[in-house]
Amino acid sequence: MITLIGKELAKKGQEFVFLGPAEDCKDCRFKSSCIGSLEENRKYVIVDVKDNEQKCPVHAEGAVVPVEVDRAQIDLLTTSKNIFEGSTFTFNAPDCDEETCQFHDLCFPEGLMENDKCIVLNHEGKHKEECKKGYNLNKLTLGFVI
Repeated sequence: MITLIGKELAKKGQEFVFLGPAEDCKDCRFKSSCIGSLEENRKYVIVDVKDNEQKCPVHAEGAVVPVEVDRAQIDLLTTSKNIFEGSTFTFNAPDCDEETCQFHDLCFPEGLMENDKCIVLNHEGKHKEECKKGYNLNKLTLGFVI
């Protein structure tokens, strides 16, 4: 999908989480092509940068460029069993309230939401370090089934 992003941020491989439109976007003539295809709280990766520039008051450099983005791959620690590379599953957040845990961002990664359909791109096996809740965790790299 094509979107617009600040000129300085427009680099192939750059990842970002779309947190929603800025107030200035409400009446912008580029709104539909800029943020219209992005979902809030989703993580994206830039796969191509196009040659074009538009003025934009939201970005510090005052300009945006078109980029092609895909949903980014997401690393996850999970207790799910019977998961292997190529398998699909529905993400359900773990029953954990340890917000200060060093693994919290891997158990509740940005861009992944409850009931997302995912495909396992890489299964790295059991996580070596101990979980505060005593869970046996597996480390996965996920893609999305849309």
